[in-house]
Amino acid sequence: MDADALADELRSHGVSVESIAVEEGTVDVTYLTAFPGETVPKREVGRACNALIDLADEGRWKPQPVEATVVRAPGDVLGWWSVDPAWIEAIVADDLTETEFSTRVVETIDHPAPDDGSGSDDR
Repeated sequence: MDADALADELRSHGVSVESIAVEEGTVDVTYLTAFPGETVPKREVGRACNALIDLADEGRWKPQPVEATVVRAPGDVLGWWSVDPAWIEAIVADDLTETEFSTRVVETIDHPAPDDGSGSDDR
């Protein structure tokens, strides 16, 4: 499945894809969050993962590593998360529960370092 088709599938699951590329076997996707708070919304991560799981389960996509960047606006990174293709293969094969899969993905969520406040707030 090419990057454009993968983006279309993610969009059909409510993920606002800004850019996507498949390079060196890794899917690198950037999407705009609908909930621009302080942390990556787990519900949106779940929607993206469900799209990937469905594609793999239907045999339409061979799982690859996924590196996702979540933005509030272009250039304003909220955070990152990733998926190991073995996790997708395991959930499709019923060797991993949805809870175990979700836990693994949530554990990959990372956020930019907080502003050190230099010059404005020296708590």
